Amino acid sequence: MTETLRRQIDQYPTRTDDDVKVLDRKDPVVWGGPDDGPFDAATLEGFEQKGYLAIDQLITDAELEDLRAELRRLSEDPVVRADEATIVEAASQEVRSVFDIHRSSEVFKKIANDPRVVGRARQILGSDVYIHQSRVNFKPGFEGKEFTWHSDFETWHAEDGMPSPRAVSISISLTDNYSFNGPLMIMPGTHRKYVSCDGATPELNYKKSLIMQGAGVPDKETLTRFADEYGIDVLEGQAGGAIMFDSNCMHASNGNVTPFARSNVFIVFNSVENTLVEPYAAAERRPDFAGSRDFTPAG
Repeated sequence: MTETLRRQIDQYPTRTDDDVKVLDRKDPVVWGGPDDGPFDAATLEGFEQKGYLAIDQLITDAELEDLRAELRRLSEDPVVRADEATIVEAASQEVRSVFDIHRSSEVFKKIANDPRVVGRARQILGSDVYIHQSRVNFKPGFEGKEFTWHSDFETWHAEDGMPSPRAVSISISLTDNYSFNGPLMIMPGTHRKYVSCDGATPELNYKKSLIMQGAGVPDKETLTRFADEYGIDVLEGQAGGAIMFDSNCMHASNGNVTPFARSNVFIVFNSVENTLVEPYAAAERRPDFAGSRDFTPAG
């Protein structure tokens, strides 16, 4: 299928002049089966229904220490801080996220291509996968800011040109996730609905949206209705564990006013059968660190 045709067949329109609309998902959630990877049939069915799954322990204690040491190095490196791929909190000047870490850090490159990670993404997506985006997120004690409700796929579709939600994210915890230090929150089941948002994408929107989501945020009425219908799961867990979730899940995280930091490495895998075209609702592509156009299979 040519790029022009793939763009013409837009099943997930968004950021138009119309009002907010809730559309049914047009694509499968789970593409592989229990024989295609480590997840059994019950786990895949749970992911199909809720849009996410938890892995109690993905990496060893020794690997966790290596990743934490690299996290500290990145946060203290002035070259890293000055790079455009590093997002800094506007008020506190604390580092919020460092993007593209599977390219800039050998330590994080290793875990991003690890069979324990890539194999699970392949199983869910039913194909080889490539890394659409990677980052480490810092949510330091007392300073970590919130991130409002949104679907990642809406942004990746509108601003990166991802045709369908055949992508999955994995968040590997580098610190313990408590209910009170700003953990991931998901509305389970919302991955089956797509919120078509109103309003146009501002020029160079990524410079603001990577700090605080603006364009592509559902209205309060829709979010209230979703919360009433689907509920909200607060995803606690120990360091070394992980959460995998569908690209279209409605999710958010609160700010962290506790002394306990909450940090993670976040890797997005997209199917090699779902590679990017031109953005569907933006005048220009985001930088490669936000939406990669290197479709080389991971692992």
